[in-house]
Amino acid sequence: MNSSVKTRILQPLRIGKHIARHPIIQGAMAVRVSGAKLAGAVANAGGVGVIASLGLGLDSPYFDKRKKRSFFTANRLALIDELAKARSISPDGVIGVNILVATKDYSVLAQTAAAQGADIIITGAGLPLALPEYTAAYPDVALVPSVANMEAAQLICETWQSRYNRLPDALIVENCQQVGGHFTQCEQVNIPGFSFELVIRQLRDYCQNHLGARIPLIVSGGISDRTDIDRMIAIGADGVQIGTRFVTTVECDADQRYKDYHLQAQPEDIVTVPSPVGKPSRALHNLFTEQVMSNSSNLEKRCIANCLETCLCRDHGKTYCLLQALAQAARGDVENGLIFSGANAGYTQDIISVPELMTELTQAHTIEVSSSDKY
Repeated sequence: MNSSVKTRILQPLRIGKHIARHPIIQGAMAVRVSGAKLAGAVANAGGVGVIASLGLGLDSPYFDKRKKRSFFTANRLALIDELAKARSISPDGVIGVNILVATKDYSVLAQTAAAQGADIIITGAGLPLALPEYTAAYPDVALVPSVANMEAAQLICETWQSRYNRLPDALIVENCQQVGGHFTQCEQVNIPGFSFELVIRQLRDYCQNHLGARIPLIVSGGISDRTDIDRMIAIGADGVQIGTRFVTTVECDADQRYKDYHLQAQPEDIVTVPSPVGKPSRALHNLFTEQVMSNSSNLEKRCIANCLETCLCRDHGKTYCLLQALAQAARGDVENGLIFSGANAGYTQDIISVPELMTELTQAHTIEVSSSDKY
């Protein structure tokens, strides 16, 4: 069999008018796990740094715990602060904000992010059918919905095209079998012949042949190293979104105990638990997840901020307060909080800096390629 040596170099990622040197988007991890420090560092290192907007105001000086309604004002002001901090770290980098469609202040945060200089707005936890309306005054802001399947992408694209005469600047495609945090259950997984590669091919064909556009596709879920990145590029992705590996960096905004818990985790520690948003979520096993699975009476079911449009905890007394659970963990209470994680837990045993991680993920390397190598 003939073989040759090939140097593989990752190409820049263009999303709308913004170009990142490396095709890597840092995942948005709430509450205050991916804030200004992490997003700024990733943007500085050539990736797309992302601030998770959920719950930013919770521990801010703007929030008066005695006045629940002040939470939304606090969130908006905290997002302004966080964007300014991230931009001071990376004046020329690509910085995005992740906003959950399921939150009550989704439209306000989208408008705020656009007005305060976010380059990209990424959405999750719902279909952002009206997002272009909220950012119409800021045409340079790229809009990137997260989708789990062909049907969601098609609905978003066709709605935006008919209402606003525009398409998404990119799509983040979630691998429901690997992605951390909330995920959409994929009934297709059990269909013979299903593969994530097939989803990417279908989306690429739909964008090119039905929409007449080349929309960048960014894959999210279970991506740990350069081999995973190369594999995703090979199946047709333009870039990747990586969350869990950025938790164990110096610049990650979470408490050190949160980072250490990730360091100690192994794949067998990954559990799936229900969430107040009505979706399953992937997290690390701890006392909290045990209580969730047993529906313990010790779970915090007091709504602390009225943050979600629909909430099983607030509306029906089921599950737990999502905001409180995520915040507890990020503050360092790793037994009594919810610790989201992708399926690549246990990959690393050291805390390293963002520049070191980005170098590891992106540096050019040579490989021996056989004549039958599909890459």
